[in-house]
Amino acid sequence: MAVRKRHILAIGGLLPADGNRPLLQYLLGLAGKPGPAIGMISAATGDALSTIQRFDELFDSLDCRVSHLGFFDRTCDLNEYVASQDVILVGGGNTKSMLGVWREWELPRLLRKAWRRGTVLAGWSAGAICWFEQGLTDSFADRLRPLDCLGFLPGSCCPHYDGEIDRRPAFQELIRKKLLKPGIAIEDGSAVEFQDRRISRVIARTGQVGAWSVRPARAARHGDVIEQPLKAPRIEL
Repeated sequence: MAVRKRHILAIGGLLPADGNRPLLQYLLGLAGKPGPAIGMISAATGDALSTIQRFDELFDSLDCRVSHLGFFDRTCDLNEYVASQDVILVGGGNTKSMLGVWREWELPRLLRKAWRRGTVLAGWSAGAICWFEQGLTDSFADRLRPLDCLGFLPGSCCPHYDGEIDRRPAFQELIRKKLLKPGIAIEDGSAVEFQDRRISRVIARTGQVGAWSVRPARAARHGDVIEQPLKAPRIEL
């Protein structure tokens, strides 16, 4: 039996209304089967009803079977639930609080096990940075900060790179100061696909860069950083 590649799709952020449909269709296609089971996790917003409703609206007319994994009411058997999903999709919100809940329930171990056997892991914003070693988070009220994450993927990640004005300078400054590892920055409506921990392709909106590589300059005089479009095959949606 062929071993499925391990897929993670890191999405920078959602777009308004139906602008997300092509990207979500691409995500479902990674499952490699019709009508995949997609488990949605909204712990980053405390399982807010508005978040769950948004999930439902996003996938309402797409060919998939949607369910929600909740942590703030009665929580199901996590091992059984995760094992039954073809795709695990994580929404945005407070990444630090989300990871705290996950770790208390030992969910990261189950997600890693599922990923290794071929379950597609994905998410936007908090649901994108959580898979990396580090991420740039707005979990704190005062400023954007570095956050240690799960480490399924190497380096750091910044979502909303073109959608929130303070993201780009903060990400570069923290990398310059070596408070964040070199990493990737992803624009809203775009995504970076990983196969077996390596970047496979960039999925971007037409006319957009989609994703950037940000790293310290080798011969930096004043702690300069280099920002350049991510070198990977591209798919424009």
